[in-house]
Amino acid sequence: MASIRAVTGCVGTRAGRLRRPLGGHARRAARTGDDRGNGYATTMTDDTALTPQHDDAVRGGSPPWAVRLARRLEDDPAADRYDGPLRALSGALLSSPWSRRLLHGDWLGHAVHPLLTDVPVGAWTSAALLDLSGRSELRPAARFLVGAGLVAAVPTAVTGVAEWGRTEGGTRRVGVIHAASNTTALVLYSGSFAARRAGRHRLGVLLGLGGIAAASAGGFLGGHLAIARKVGSRHPVFDRPAPV
Repeated sequence: MASIRAVTGCVGTRAGRLRRPLGGHARRAARTGDDRGNGYATTMTDDTALTPQHDDAVRGGSPPWAVRLARRLEDDPAADRYDGPLRALSGALLSSPWSRRLLHGDWLGHAVHPLLTDVPVGAWTSAALLDLSGRSELRPAARFLVGAGLVAAVPTAVTGVAEWGRTEGGTRRVGVIHAASNTTALVLYSGSFAARRAGRHRLGVLLGLGGIAAASAGGFLGGHLAIARKVGSRHPVFDRPAPV
């Protein structure tokens, strides 16, 4: 009898432990109906479970200046006065089911815009590095990269406007400023390319450096939209939590 009570107590203790609230990722995990072998696949039921927390957020400290800036832009209704052209362009681009599927990346499974942004930003960044090297023999390559970035910026902007058409509220306001920053970069790089072709290399470099600064500001806001606010088209299958 003593041994039976010992075994029962041990089982009860373990059961009590199992009934305790789980911590960390385990608390957010849930079994699904995907039968694999003798068990079920474990998936995360909360997307935030896989989102790393910044130290400041964990300690309750003040958020970085960039976070405060992004929040101010979201809360400022001034940008609402300038979204008319973007709204009209977005409506025209998404007027047919075929164009919506193409520009939203239905054929790819998620938004095309983030993929395309690497091309102009990469080309312009490379051009800036060549310019800063100061080597005259690299000037033709830098001019080519600036031109390549201008060409790639067109489909990038078109798909970006298509994604913006699905936003609202604060994300729509940030999207307007994101578009304005990238448009500024496009104008500056157009001037840079024209100056380089006319043999005014120094002016072309200065305009290019201004362009990369504007593109960087736009890139920060684009990252805020895509990562912090999760703006972007995706196939419904990705609404289900990923297996872990």
